[in-house]
Amino acid sequence: MKVSGKTISVTIIMGSKSDLPIMEAARITLKEFGVNCEERILSAHRNPKKLAAYVNEATGNGIEVFIAGAGKAAHLPGVIASLTTSPVIGVPIKTTDLGGMDSLLSIVQMPSGVPVATVAINGAKNAALLAIQILALKDKVLKNKLEQYKKELAEGRQKPAPQPEERPIIDG
Repeated sequence: MKVSGKTISVTIIMGSKSDLPIMEAARITLKEFGVNCEERILSAHRNPKKLAAYVNEATGNGIEVFIAGAGKAAHLPGVIASLTTSPVIGVPIKTTDLGGMDSLLSIVQMPSGVPVATVAINGAKNAALLAIQILALKDKVLKNKLEQYKKELAEGRQKPAPQPEERPIIDG
């Protein structure tokens, strides 16, 4: 997918604006690795038709990995997975009700045939790293960056991530 001349290979979707502070870590991590992404705020419950249209368009335009953050019932990652054959990584968002266990169980308990990779509660950074690992399977430059990252991680030499300037598109 091309946006403003950049090839976008990952899209980050969250169900609500309130998920943005958690999901920001995914965008920052992707940017640190030079992976262009797009962010959308789309609800599986409040606007399912718009979500379906976006997923179908993004899939058709070459999005390779979807990262989806959701809290409570957390249907967003599963709905996305039902609409695409691209990998979907679910990020359970911590909730005040059950501390995010509701979100985690909703995402991890997908029915057979509709897989969603699931990271830890509020694990947006790991979702981005998993997306990078998927992309690195066919991108040698990205694979080298990932190997360097892991080496620095093992040596305790992690650099602070850059702060991106973009804001997500809020579709409802």
